[in-house]
Amino acid sequence: MSSASPLCRFRRIGLVVTLPLTLGACASLPFFEREDSDVVADIGLEPALELDPPVELDLTTHIDWRDHARHLLDEDGELKAPEDVWERMRRGFAMESRENNRIDPQIRWHQRYPGYMDRVATRAEPFLTYILDEIEARGMPTEMALVPIVESAYDPFAYSHGRAAGMWQFIPSTGRHFGLKQNWWYDGRRDFIAATDAALTYLESLANRFGGDYELALAAYNAGGGNVSRAMRTARQRGQDTDYWSLRLPRETMHYVPKVLALREIIAHPEEYGVSLRPIDNEPRIAVVELDGQIDLALAARLADMDIDEVYRLNAGFNRWATDPDGPHRLVVPIDRKEAFEQALAELDPGDRIRWVRHRIESGESLNRIARNYNTTVELLQDVNELRSHVIRAGDHLLVPQPMADAASYSGTVSQRIARIQSTQRGNRERVNHSVQPGESFWSIAQRYGVGVRQLAQWNGMAPGDTLRAGQTLTVWVSDASVAQLSPMRGGPSDRERRVNYQVRSGDSLARIASRFGVTVSDLLRWNSLNADDYLQPGQRLTIIVDVTNSHAGS
Repeated sequence: MSSASPLCRFRRIGLVVTLPLTLGACASLPFFEREDSDVVADIGLEPALELDPPVELDLTTHIDWRDHARHLLDEDGELKAPEDVWERMRRGFAMESRENNRIDPQIRWHQRYPGYMDRVATRAEPFLTYILDEIEARGMPTEMALVPIVESAYDPFAYSHGRAAGMWQFIPSTGRHFGLKQNWWYDGRRDFIAATDAALTYLESLANRFGGDYELALAAYNAGGGNVSRAMRTARQRGQDTDYWSLRLPRETMHYVPKVLALREIIAHPEEYGVSLRPIDNEPRIAVVELDGQIDLALAARLADMDIDEVYRLNAGFNRWATDPDGPHRLVVPIDRKEAFEQALAELDPGDRIRWVRHRIESGESLNRIARNYNTTVELLQDVNELRSHVIRAGDHLLVPQPMADAASYSGTVSQRIARIQSTQRGNRERVNHSVQPGESFWSIAQRYGVGVRQLAQWNGMAPGDTLRAGQTLTVWVSDASVAQLSPMRGGPSDRERRVNYQVRSGDSLARIASRFGVTVSDLLRWNSLNADDYLQPGQRLTIIVDVTNSHAGS
């Protein structure tokens, strides 16, 4: 039976009966069971109705099936809305339940860590009813609401080593393809409203591409549609099946769909797996307030009587202290704050939504410099001041938007989030603040300090593929305290120099190491009390004093 069918078909011996319910509703009936692709039920029919050969009957006419599903119906005999989000999700499950040796380990993981779903539920609670609304409006399986659990554990601020952001984990290019704007003010990949729309559109298009097969669609969401199509062509050429379970896909993708289906099984049968799902009422938790322009987020928090952290958590797409001047012009607030917030907005002069500073242009200043000093963008200065070019004149004045509170008050801005990540203690390591020099990369800096590239990026809330800029400060957590200490070279102490504790690798030579770090062999010998004829051993540690302004050092 197709999961999209509006009818439920049940069998009893030779009788086939039809109920006008969705498949999800059928799953909630007390007499419902599923065996392979058939829906089987015992509806307590009298033997007189055991017909042979089978005939089709409409139970709404011939049998009052409502007597068998009273707990699901309201006073008017209509199907009740589920009171709990998990029950609502179960009713909309439409993917096939499977027993598979790739699913079982994922289920066992949740059995070992039963508290994980509680943490996910807490984070997902504000968003779940909205996302289910969007999924149901499109007629998609509600299993799609499980994708953000696998992708990010419903963290709107999640950022991966592959540069994927938000609860749906869009990489920059895919996000832009699906209309998610990304600029200095705003990143639509973290805006759960925009990202949910984009993700469901993407999943829907993938399902259509693969003939309605949501297992293949999920695999393609993880690995890309082209990779799945190529795997299918390869399987076809080898005379093999082309379903998801028969394909050879990237390692991560081989486990991706099983993770989703394991969650499906756990939510469908939590008691069976010893997992307790924290109840979440099936009621909307959030509301969208439409704005007609930019607003300071600290002001918005005050008008809505909200904590600034909550403002950013519900509106994670905004990178800075205010909404994007070019939109989207909306804010998400708890549903019980919507009316008061709208009233407070109506009573506020639109000119008071942003604080303005009148800046007198000094000789030698440029728009770039002014924008940097005021933590804003050149484009905004041009727009606000109706400038058609970058040309400005000393003595003229510019209007510059400025935050109403101190910078630390805007806890969800990119800079504040990165500062918190950088200051998080990493075991027993010591912190070094490294100023990026022209030509440096994550790789060269990681090599200099003897740490991993991915580690270094993670410590700074970045991905290895992100661009570094000269003057940017990176936090490096080093295991050897000597690396963090300034050490003099022959010309005396310099704040440009660092002592590096380097571990010799197989194939290394003094000449190769000296070339890598931009030093001389004689310096290496002197710093380490070595003779020119000494052999280096893998694992041996050398002290190297590097000039951090030398862009070739460590590269």
